[in-house]
Amino acid sequence: MPEEFSSVMRASPAVIALALAGLLAACAAEQPQYVERPVEQLYNEAVDLMAQNDLKGAAKAFDEVERQHPYSSWATKAQVMSAFSHYQAGEYDEAILAAERFIELHPGNRDAPYAYYLKALCYYEQISQVSRDQKMTVRARSSLEDIARRFPESEYARDARIKLDLVRDHLAGKEMEVGRYYLKRGNYMAAINRFRAVLDGFQTTSHAPEALHRLAEAYTALGLEEEARQAAAVLGHNFPNSPWYVDSYQTVQGVRADGGQPPPSPGILGRLWPF
Repeated sequence: MPEEFSSVMRASPAVIALALAGLLAACAAEQPQYVERPVEQLYNEAVDLMAQNDLKGAAKAFDEVERQHPYSSWATKAQVMSAFSHYQAGEYDEAILAAERFIELHPGNRDAPYAYYLKALCYYEQISQVSRDQKMTVRARSSLEDIARRFPESEYARDARIKLDLVRDHLAGKEMEVGRYYLKRGNYMAAINRFRAVLDGFQTTSHAPEALHRLAEAYTALGLEEEARQAAAVLGHNFPNSPWYVDSYQTVQGVRADGGQPPPSPGILGRLWPF
């Protein structure tokens, strides 16, 4: 046993207690002391940190406003600003939690629409490529639809509706990608289900003409000639100038491809999809 260790072991309990007390005192000295300060001062310091682009520091400072003065009007505003600071810092999970907490505590506050909007932005900015999982895209759509429904006349609703068009087009693109995958591998029924999902849920997106053409391809491959002709007819009726209509004509015989309107099946006029 080393001599130094042996001497420590032989030290009296009083000496050991003093040594431990010294260690505890040193640790305590490293802990920041709690000092209550005026709410205006705390809030302004947080704003200054934002101006200096110290966004993480600003979020903590806004949280401190609420911690020291939880019942002040400044605390309510600080909750929103904390969520905004996290969002600006790219800390989307923290921003979503802060926004949801504000909505839960202050559903009727004038800043509630913005909290909903901020939450939607956090999901929207995490939308991934079509080839990847679309969980965030689905959440973005739900949050954006929530804004448009709850606050239809607000400035946030107007922007939400614009972003919704992009989100829906993105989701439709994912369905098309999976549908093409099944089509190439001869799994025609699975492909048909994907293409019809586009027509049922995203018929106003840019993917609708191709979805109709792919339906015609899949039905033709299955020998369902009437269904294939019907899909091509709907394509020609609604998108007569689409290049997909020309491709469908090459797939399905008997449907005009000269730019004119093909004879629609019963029930097609006045409706987009007769399926």
